[in-house]
Amino acid sequence: MSLTFPTFPKNCRSLLCQYLTPEIFEALKDKTTANGYTLAQAIHSGVQNPDSSIGVYAGDAESYTLFAPLFDPIIKAYHGFDPQSRHYSNFNPDALNADNPDPEGAYIVSTRIRVGRNLADIPLGPAISKAQRNEVEVRVSQALSRLEGDLGGSYYPLQGMRDADTAQLISDHFLFKAGDRFLEAAGLNRDWPEGRGIFHNNDKTFLVWINEEDQLRIISMQHGGNIGEVFSRLARAVKALEQSMTFSYSDHLGYITSCPTNLGTAMRASVHIKLPKLGSDMKAFEAIADAHHLQIRGIHGEHSQSEGGIYDISNRRRLGVSEVQCVQDMYDGVVALIEAERSR
Repeated sequence: MSLTFPTFPKNCRSLLCQYLTPEIFEALKDKTTANGYTLAQAIHSGVQNPDSSIGVYAGDAESYTLFAPLFDPIIKAYHGFDPQSRHYSNFNPDALNADNPDPEGAYIVSTRIRVGRNLADIPLGPAISKAQRNEVEVRVSQALSRLEGDLGGSYYPLQGMRDADTAQLISDHFLFKAGDRFLEAAGLNRDWPEGRGIFHNNDKTFLVWINEEDQLRIISMQHGGNIGEVFSRLARAVKALEQSMTFSYSDHLGYITSCPTNLGTAMRASVHIKLPKLGSDMKAFEAIADAHHLQIRGIHGEHSQSEGGIYDISNRRRLGVSEVQCVQDMYDGVVALIEAERSR
């Protein structure tokens, strides 16, 4: 990979394009983290894909300090979070004020809350070796096998997966595939599918992806709008996993993830919700979402369209706010959205 300052197209709008100056490039280009991760690797996805919105990936926790002259302004621009600020965590379900905002099931189709986690003693996905990725799979799958009660379930490695299991996981919408071109360029698809797998509990309300974008994507979900119940299950699962592994965390950036957008809580709390009337007045829809720090997506996620008046609504804030606040944002916003839909 060339160590000359990259040339971006004039229409590039990524945060990498905005904040990578020739001076910062020269100051950082020869630096390497203890895991061998370089600036060239950190920016490779954004250079190869100038239509990225961010354009940088961390290879380990040290990336965020060694390459801070680049990462800090990007984090500030995305999260509004200063380099001197501290993140704080609160995963206590008792602190959440959220009953079911839609007990009749007229609006909320399903609720899903996930967090990303990475092991403290192993590099992040862009810098991980094949042996280290396989080690993550072994350690995490063994920890998951010890879960009991409503969290107990089965693990399905992607490599060598039986056709019947593949078909069932696709039917359940649990199966993940190799990442897109942005993740490919970041090095997150290497050695696919080795070292990857999926765990889900017997009730299919708790799911863990191993070695997708983050080493763990821990997901709690169910039909309907019982947001508190979904959050409580997730909190119990994370606490149980913390008994046997230490996750990468800093007082400044919270839980460390490869993509800077997921720093902090690394949480995305979302509902699929029917809002056909509001959907015809996007100005009013977006005003409510903005007031509650929410993001509006189509039913199939980012860059997709709504189908049947159903939208994916999730928290926008992740860094500098607690897990409880992320979910409270989503809950309060959903209550306001349902009230606006009812009044039309």
